[in-house]
Amino acid sequence: MLTIPTFDPTLLLLLVIAPFIGSFLSVVIVRLPEGRSVIVGRSACPQCSHALAPLDLVPIASWMLRRARCRYCGGRIAALYPVVEFAAFAIAVWSLVTLPDWLAVASCAFGWILLVLAIIDHRDFLLPDALVLLLAVLGLLVIGLVEPDRLLAHFVGLFVGYLGFEAVNATYLRLRGRDGLGHGDAKLFGAIGAWVGWEGLATVVIYATVAGLLESFLRHRWGDLRLETKIPFGPALCLGAWLVWLYGPLQAARAGGS
Repeated sequence: MLTIPTFDPTLLLLLVIAPFIGSFLSVVIVRLPEGRSVIVGRSACPQCSHALAPLDLVPIASWMLRRARCRYCGGRIAALYPVVEFAAFAIAVWSLVTLPDWLAVASCAFGWILLVLAIIDHRDFLLPDALVLLLAVLGLLVIGLVEPDRLLAHFVGLFVGYLGFEAVNATYLRLRGRDGLGHGDAKLFGAIGAWVGWEGLATVVIYATVAGLLESFLRHRWGDLRLETKIPFGPALCLGAWLVWLYGPLQAARAGGS
């Protein structure tokens, strides 16, 4: 049975601000791969470049009330924006019902960065170094505050994750003459190790592999999979990292149930 941890009621503010955080995250997703500033510059319609008013920027509601169209030019507004806003809200809810007190806030930060990385990699086959570095630093800071005696295991997780994936890629490159995993995947896996420790890395890989195989199967069923089709592994790694962060590695789950 799901048990809801006790937490400070003020943390419910997370649920209020989460969609607005999601609105900012969608800006990061669109602008960062293009090399544009994510802070400077007002939000504008991608079709007519008209600056958007505050009423145009109410998370989810503005998109629905305007029927996914710009009120200035009638151009179509991508579903990316409400999807990210809703996903940010869902991450906040999931964190609050799973983790206690301020750790839920840290969990939100982790989940929101993973969300951005997953979508950018899916759209642009890119894992920005700045976001991956931020993920790693935050992970070590959180663990240093929550479990300082476990900090070494998480430092080890960072290096083992990165070097392990680099070794796999080097072996694949030698055997097949081309990259199998991108260097961005290795950096991301190292950053994930900073959050879940070296003990959680194997379970992250298991979850990510299952997710990747499921995506390949669905693409095959939809006729969208060919030999030359590139499938980014970052989104699957992000999903695996999120599940291990919240519920622990598989061996820990088995031990808890025995």
